[in-house]
Amino acid sequence: MGGYNSGRQGGRPIAEQSLKVDLALMLRKGWIAEGRSNGGSLSWSRGGEPAGNIQYYADLSDPANASLTLNYKRQRYGEDWISREQHIRLDYTQPHFGGRRWWMICPVRGVRAGKLYLPSNGDIFAGRQAWRLGYKSQRIAPRDKPFEALFRLQRRLGCNEGWEQPIRRPKGMWRQTYDRLEQEYWELNLQCSYQMMALVNRLRG
Repeated sequence: MGGYNSGRQGGRPIAEQSLKVDLALMLRKGWIAEGRSNGGSLSWSRGGEPAGNIQYYADLSDPANASLTLNYKRQRYGEDWISREQHIRLDYTQPHFGGRRWWMICPVRGVRAGKLYLPSNGDIFAGRQAWRLGYKSQRIAPRDKPFEALFRLQRRLGCNEGWEQPIRRPKGMWRQTYDRLEQEYWELNLQCSYQMMALVNRLRG
């Protein structure tokens, strides 16, 4: 497994900046299904710009021998683009309420994983622990957390991001849901105000 520490920006690579294969999402969306085999493509974007694209083929026709195959191209450290084909074994557990819960087997650690990641300049999809991926939230200073939460809420509502930026109810959202989010918005806005006041006081000495 190559490419560890690649894509680092002041520390470990983070999950949010990595390409991600989410098996539960693929099942929920109907992109793959038990009892059949089919293929398709996955694509990612970052900041509104394309960030990656792969082709996949899933075979769940025989639960005991289920697999997922990924085909993609990678470029590491300024080298030429190379094509890769990665075969991932699938496994399942049986919850008490019935049915099957499907997992991918991490090719590095050999353990079940619901999601596999490919960091920038990495070479294979593997579990978060295998890549030692952190999360963006782990790098946010405490004083910045209310701002991040505020911006996240504004993105959910489809509004412009920014402290003291107005919000509006999106079309189709229940009024009760929006009322709850609006209350959360004003609470976060107040926390941001406290942080800004504290920053001004520090700058004034």
